Amino acid sequence: MKKFVTTIKNIFSIEELRNRILATLGFLIIFRLGSFVVLPGIDPVILEATKGESSGILGILDNLLGGAFSNGAIFGLGIMPYISASIVIQLMTVAVPSFQKMQKEGESGRKKLTQITRILTILVTLAQSVGYLKVTIPSEAIVIDNTLFTISSMILLTSGTMFCMWLGEKITDKGIGNGISMLIMIGIISSLPAAAINEFIFTNGISRALFSVVELIVLFFVVLVTVALVQATRRISVQYAKQVVGGKVYGGQRQFIPLKVNASGVMPIIFAQALMILPTLIGGIWADSSDFWNKVTVAFADPYGATYNIVFAIMIILFTFFYTAITVNPSNMADDLKRSGGFVPGVKPGKPTSDFIGGVLDRITLPGSVFLAIIAILPTFAVQAGVGQAFALFYGGTSLLIMVGVILDTLQQIESYLLMRHYEGMMKSGKMRGRSQGVAVA
Repeated sequence: MKKFVTTIKNIFSIEELRNRILATLGFLIIFRLGSFVVLPGIDPVILEATKGESSGILGILDNLLGGAFSNGAIFGLGIMPYISASIVIQLMTVAVPSFQKMQKEGESGRKKLTQITRILTILVTLAQSVGYLKVTIPSEAIVIDNTLFTISSMILLTSGTMFCMWLGEKITDKGIGNGISMLIMIGIISSLPAAAINEFIFTNGISRALFSVVELIVLFFVVLVTVALVQATRRISVQYAKQVVGGKVYGGQRQFIPLKVNASGVMPIIFAQALMILPTLIGGIWADSSDFWNKVTVAFADPYGATYNIVFAIMIILFTFFYTAITVNPSNMADDLKRSGGFVPGVKPGKPTSDFIGGVLDRITLPGSVFLAIIAILPTFAVQAGVGQAFALFYGGTSLLIMVGVILDTLQQIESYLLMRHYEGMMKSGKMRGRSQGVAVA
């Protein structure tokens, strides 16, 4: 306990770190407040009386957005349209030559892609807002002209999403951690207390005390496995040739390249979840007039059904390979090693090294993506075992993976500030497990 208090004091004694933490908290408070500001033209009392309990895929979305989805709030769509737009742009950087060229232009190209992503976000939000209003807002809760309400709400929902995107960017620039992931995490955490109280007090009670203990034990081990998956790395040994400069010998030491088993982090889960929401929102517009869209809506509205989970798992595996491919470049690693005089023992420099690293990456990404998919669909098995739907979301899936990934990333950033200022790290060893030590190439 004494070490914990000392660590907290050290954290807030660093002015830059203190300011970043306070800025992050301020932006998150603004985000949460926006989740309760109801769209103009809606009677909150009628909406609360008619909306009932969120369930299915809409319940999962409501959990990710911290209740803003079911509240009919100006942040009702949150950051999800931006994620959908980012998926499209990243796919285009792989398939379209002009986007590939922009990606290679450095900072100027990145700014162009960011601007295109923002414009696409507006278009996606306008399209999704139509389905959102039809699926989520009951007609009896609308107290103004329906056409006026639809137009004004589309504008406000789009503005709310753009503001959420701005908040995410500000958290990344001025705060701690990845802003977009942080916004999703705070929405998830906001629903945890109510879910836990309902599960262990109102649902289980004293009569099911043993079942509650089993639930907590299983949840503990699921969290351990998730942390192990997020932190697991495969090290490739690298040897540096000795060089004599000015009478001194440099190099000759052995280092390593750390390749994460889950190099893509939580992004495949976020991407897949964002796309899994689209069939329900789009189907809600044409479900009444199209038998096909009605079947699609029914199939994807049940997150505990076989169709949903099979498609969800496949998308996670595909997105894991895709995101790993665009974030980890074996050719660049091989070139950097060659320029710095490093080599993998037993492998020739250049293309053979690139092929070797790529082969290792493929071999560890496959089991990593499969385990990621299994963890993502664990809530379905938890529900089948008798766990309440609200609390089952924390047994895996998007909720647990995002929370673990974001919390670990944030703690590592805080620890890096402590170590740079010569303070002891957050662990007794002075480093968090999984941090890069003696890394040859990142």
